[in-house]
Amino acid sequence: MGVLTRERPVKTSADVCTPMVLRKARKVRKMSLVGIIANPASGTDIRRLVAYGSIFNNQEKVRIVRRILLGLEAAGVRQISYMPDYYGIVDRALDSLQITMDISPLVFKTKADQRDTIRAAEMLMKNGAGCIITLGGDGTNRVVAKGTCHVPILPVSTGTNNVFPYMIEGTIAGLAAGLVATGKVSRKEGTFTSTWLEVLVEGQPVDIAIVDAVVCDDIFIGSRAVWKMDKIRQVFLNRSNPATIGFSSIGGMLRSITPADPFSMHLKLGSKGQPVTAPIAPGVVETVSVETMQLMSPGEEVDIIFNPCVLALDGEREIEIKRGQQATIRLGTGGPLVVDVDRTMAVAMRNRILAPQYVKKPVRFQSVAEVFNT
Repeated sequence: MGVLTRERPVKTSADVCTPMVLRKARKVRKMSLVGIIANPASGTDIRRLVAYGSIFNNQEKVRIVRRILLGLEAAGVRQISYMPDYYGIVDRALDSLQITMDISPLVFKTKADQRDTIRAAEMLMKNGAGCIITLGGDGTNRVVAKGTCHVPILPVSTGTNNVFPYMIEGTIAGLAAGLVATGKVSRKEGTFTSTWLEVLVEGQPVDIAIVDAVVCDDIFIGSRAVWKMDKIRQVFLNRSNPATIGFSSIGGMLRSITPADPFSMHLKLGSKGQPVTAPIAPGVVETVSVETMQLMSPGEEVDIIFNPCVLALDGEREIEIKRGQQATIRLGTGGPLVVDVDRTMAVAMRNRILAPQYVKKPVRFQSVAEVFNT
């Protein structure tokens, strides 16, 4: 057997986004439907235990969802569909909450693993959702992107690795998602298309990562979380920022890669390299040896030069590469649509969407001198 993954066959959004499905989704989208996918397992893995991070409990996610719902209603959203989960995050958020939106769970047989997230994202796309709000970390949003990359997502940070999602107040997340979903802010104005990293084995795409793909000197997947730096041989980064936690910070100490940049980064680690000190986990700052750094342009493939090995995608071990297999990482440009919150709210301000009484009546601002003279 060649590639071993946690789920077979590996399905990405390309498998479900056929032209017929997309035409049907665009036709249904008129109802301003917003989806919510909240991961009850995010922010609780072993990396929180071996480092100094706090646990992001589900009750806090309930409070965030409650504020998201209020923001969505204020933006004019009328229908919400959400992924059912074993904790009942959205159900608990609705307790004692007085709202008029039509809110219902997606109906399917749950598995209590990432297959639920993929299924929910697929269903929301087919039902014509105008936006999907996710609660989780990089791993959660990677799985959502495997379900659909054609519905704008607004990722809210509740995970362990949080390079991709926003650290944002729930009310603002609801407002921004609602403005995009209802069309008050167009997708052209309020979203951008993210790049992603594509994993190819023997020339065939098998999986994706939205932030980082890491080559581990291991034979078996074992524990899914990655935290031992002495096992890391190569790092592929779609985002790099010195002010983040995780592998992204290693590349970020050398060069920043923002969501708008059309390139990614490949680092080869080894004992003959130069030292780079970075925060790889909450409360854990380590020095790693970087032998080479190269930038990757769209469509460019870089070989995974160590095998056998295990590939970790967005912080979790996913794929075993057997001895002798040829595997590469390619930068793709067809990643998920992402809501740009700042840009969306700026458009809302500029067009007075949330202050319609001032559309016809220009706003007059007093000068500081006028204020003190009155």
